[in-house]
This record gives sequence, C-alpha cells and structure tokens, in this order.
Amino acid sequence: MRLPVPMSLGYRYTQSKRCVGSIAILKAYDYQTRCDACTIKSPLMSRHLTQIANLLSFTKGLPWIKTMVTFLILAATLSSDGVFASPVPTEAPVKQTGYPVIVGQNGYTSAPYHGPYTGTPTTTGAVKAPATLAASIEPKPPNPTATYYNSQGVPLNPMPAPYTPAGGLGTNGTEPRYMVESDFDFESIALGVYQEYIELDLFHDGLARFTDEEFQEAGLGPEARSLIEFMADQETGHATLLSNMLGEAAPKQCVYNYPYKTVREWVDFMQRVTRYGESGVWGFISHLDSREVANLLSLSISTEARQQLIFRQMSGLAPMNVWFENGWPQSWAWTMLAPYISYCPEGTTRLAWQNFPTLQILNNPNINRVSPNDTPNDGSETVGKRITDPSVSDISKDENCLNQDPVGKNCAPAIAHNRSEPLSYPGKQVFFEWEAPGKSVGPNNSYITTTAAGEPKFVGWSSQLNLTYSPLTVTGENTGYTYQPEGFVYDDDGIINGTMAIMLTDLDLFITPFNLSMLNPHIVALGLYMAG
Repeated sequence: MRLPVPMSLGYRYTQSKRCVGSIAILKAYDYQTRCDACTIKSPLMSRHLTQIANLLSFTKGLPWIKTMVTFLILAATLSSDGVFASPVPTEAPVKQTGYPVIVGQNGYTSAPYHGPYTGTPTTTGAVKAPATLAASIEPKPPNPTATYYNSQGVPLNPMPAPYTPAGGLGTNGTEPRYMVESDFDFESIALGVYQEYIELDLFHDGLARFTDEEFQEAGLGPEARSLIEFMADQETGHATLLSNMLGEAAPKQCVYNYPYKTVREWVDFMQRVTRYGESGVWGFISHLDSREVANLLSLSISTEARQQLIFRQMSGLAPMNVWFENGWPQSWAWTMLAPYISYCPEGTTRLAWQNFPTLQILNNPNINRVSPNDTPNDGSETVGKRITDPSVSDISKDENCLNQDPVGKNCAPAIAHNRSEPLSYPGKQVFFEWEAPGKSVGPNNSYITTTAAGEPKFVGWSSQLNLTYSPLTVTGENTGYTYQPEGFVYDDDGIINGTMAIMLTDLDLFITPFNLSMLNPHIVALGLYMAG
C-alpha cells in the first residue's frame, strides 16, 4: 500500500530529472503492508527508528559519513515496509544539506564510502546451530519410493479433478504460505538478500562513479546507462520480495568494497557477480522446503539470468555460450560474495554457509585482449586477488580488443560477437595459486575461511550438467597447474564454457547437479574461471 509522504529526505534524479525515489519518515502507527509474498504487521516508526539508529551506530567508525545516511541504505531499510514513493516533481530539487555525495555523475549518486573494513570484529565464524549432528552427510542409495515410470504415455492414476493429472507438490488446494519453512530455507533466502543488496549498490555505483566520456570510451551510451539503472531498480523489488519471505530477521543493506577502476572493469565485475548470484540460486531452489518461496524466487532469479546475459553483451562476450546453466551450492556463492562486503550494521543476520579459501587462476583469460592466450601466468592481469575480480582493462591499444575493427577481434559492447581466438580451449595449461584457510573475510572481517579437505589432488570444473575433474600437478607451496579438459555434454556442446566455478579437491567424487553440495567437504579452494 502507498502512504502519504509528509516529510521528504531526498531525491535521486536521472539526466531527465525524473524522480525515481524518495525516502520518508512517516507518522508512527500500526498498519498492514501487503505484498505478493506475504503480509507483515509492524509498528512502522519504531522499526525504522531502530534500524536508522543501527545504521548511525554502524557508521561511527567512518567519520566522514557518521552525520548522514545515504539514499541506498535508507531506501533498503524503508522499502522493506513498502514506504518507497515515486512522486514526479514539478521543479528541480533543492540541494539537501547533511547528505554529501562523494561520487556523482549526471544525476546518479552512490553510497559515500566503498572500501575495506578497518575495525575489529566482535564475533567470528559462520552462525552455529544448537548442535551439529555429524561432520558430513553420508551418501545414501536412491530414494526407495522413487519408482514411477510411465512407458505407456497416458495417466496411470486417478485424476483428482478434470484435466489435473495425479501428483505434484502444492496442488491439493491448500492456500499458499509465502514464508520460509526451515532453517535451510531461511539461510538460503538470507543469502539471496545479501546478494540482491550488493547488486542494488553495485549497479548504482558505476553510474555515479564514471563520466559520460568514460562510458563512451567503453562503448556505452546514455541508453545503456538507463538500462543498467533499470536493472538496479529491479534489485529493490528483489530485495523486498526476499526480505518479506524471511520476516523481521532479514539481513540489512551493508557497505561494499569493489575492485574496479574503469567502466570495462565495472561491467566485467557485474557479469561475474550476477553469475554466482544466478548459479547460487539454481543450486538450492529445488531443495527448498517451501514450494511457495521457490515459486516466487524463480520469478526473481530468471530476471537475474537476463541481467547476466546483458552484462556479458556489454563486456563484448557471447551472451549465451552454453546449453545449460550450472547450479552451485550456497557456500560457493557466499565464498564469492563475502570478500566484497566491508561493513554491516550491528545486528545484521549472519549466515551459516562456509567460506572456502580463494583459488586464484594466475592466467585467467583477460577478456579485454585480442589474444586471451597471451594473458601472463603471474596473475597480473586480474585487478586483484579476490575470487571474482575482473580482468584489467588498461592494456596497450594494439592488444586491446575494444579498439579493433575486424570481425573476430572486436569486443566492444554488442548483441553478439564471434571471436577468432577463444578465451580458453581444451588442453590449455591453467596455473593456480591458493590461500591457506584461516583468513578473515566478509562483513566486518567476521567470517573465517575453512576447509575440511586433505591435500589437493584434483581440479573440479563445474559447468552445465557436469562436474569434470583433471589431475592437479603441485609445483610448490600452494601453487600448481592442470590442463583444461576436453569433452561434450550432448553433440558438439563443449563441456567447459562461460563464466564458471573451478575448485581444488582432495577426491574425484562422483556427483550430479542435484547433490553438488556433497563435494563441499572435499574442496580445498574455490575460484571463478573465464572459460568463454
């Protein structure tokens, strides 16, 4: 529902001066907020003042912003209760005092701080349950009740109603309840909220950070920026939907630390972030106890899949180069996401998922090169050492595919490109360096990387319907190499392609897409590979 807005705290404008959001503090009273996901009854002012106080407390360690709360953080706080109006002003906005913006271009604004955490964590490690029953989940034989097989091609059982074949879950007429139904559901959707919030901030940040000229140099004009802004606005809806399916314990908006310094690196980073955002959901959505939550989540993540495709196009990559998208366990997605979160407000819900040590691919193909195979083997052409850091873009003009005219060499933003030299290929020697466990990562440096695996022996390549292993050759302390495997899923669909997960393991365990998390106890380190 929409409520009147008695006091506006600020606006964000596009180049056309269209107001796309206002933030308001409303009169305190109880009310009902309805959404597609659920109904929440809350004391509005009490909740928001508490969250705003938490945010102000959270910024004490950042003296340059302790007197303000940014649009993005407050918008996330208030939009969860539906208080996010979109009036159309009749005149230019009055500049607000007390809300300095560190970066801002063409009417876009970003959070005033993006950088590392400098404080001391008050707690460490993943959140724990009252008890843990075993060190790992033991493999079991197939479900004894999974015996249905239809060789006749016609219904075998009585129909409960006309045109309604027997079977299915949630098909017996029970009224849907769009709330999580288990700890597994809660922790999975909470991870999704963390993901949506970083995307909300990330998509806005580049719009505010880079100039018109910088966007033009990267081949992106005003219409492309408008599309990215729309995708950022989508994240407001996604975060609201998922938060409502959790309730009052939903995670809050945080502060982030990004690796990019150019438009190309920003867009490349976004195609990697949306890759683990999408794959991380495909990995758990079929395991959720709440089918209603899975239903709404699928409507959100299918949108994210489109975002990932678009960011690949903006990066000059093939938008679709696989026949099947790959699903990943939650701990893989959390391992990739956590290093980019600096600070979270006090009281933010913590996650139970594992953080694996980082696997750095030293010659991860540089997507900006005419010849990606010329990427050095020393890690120098990745912006940093975090798992999903983008390729460096400041290479010489002759080597940079953005500036090439011939078909097959050009990688400017486009609907599609065919590249004469692929990013990777079967038989490519891939060099690794990996961290030891025990590193502090994530919000407030309060999570610790861990592994239960033994010495690394194999490299696991997770792509499409398969997890394929190749032998690891260890060359020194936490260094080694392997050769990219060859194979096909069906027909000529190469087994390895796209933006994909890669890991070191102590065992070549046989697993399938539905039980991929069984590999977690055997993972030594986790990385992200630009196969194509």
